[in-house]
Amino acid sequence: MSAPKRLPYHTLAREAYQGLGATKKALEKSSLGKQLIELVWLRMSQINGCAFCLEMHAAALRADGVPDAKLDGLAGWRVAEHFTERERVALAWTESLTHVDKTHAPDEDFDPLKSYFSDVEIADLTFAIALMSAFNRLAVGMRQ
Repeated sequence: MSAPKRLPYHTLAREAYQGLGATKKALEKSSLGKQLIELVWLRMSQINGCAFCLEMHAAALRADGVPDAKLDGLAGWRVAEHFTERERVALAWTESLTHVDKTHAPDEDFDPLKSYFSDVEIADLTFAIALMSAFNRLAVGMRQ
């Protein structure tokens, strides 16, 4: 049984919600690629326990041809064989920022990004992580 929705935040704070949508639209143009962004968003949604986002991002990745075995192994990406080094670096940064209260985004999570991503891509990745953090908190907090 799911909890009842609390508030229709997307209509009550329409302008703020549209700002998040504008950020999402800007990220669609990123050279990171849709698949990596969706993978990062799915991992963040796993950590944050956002059922709505879990379903949405898993469906998007499946529609994009990502194998089920890769999605099934996402929570164990550090030891699963399905992930490239570029994806691992992005996922490490995702987890570091998702748990920023504990990690404080250390250099050992940031520095490896430079080997796989341009400065613009690192900025885009960080915005993607921040955006999904906001969406997760809205969906979980307002019982989306």
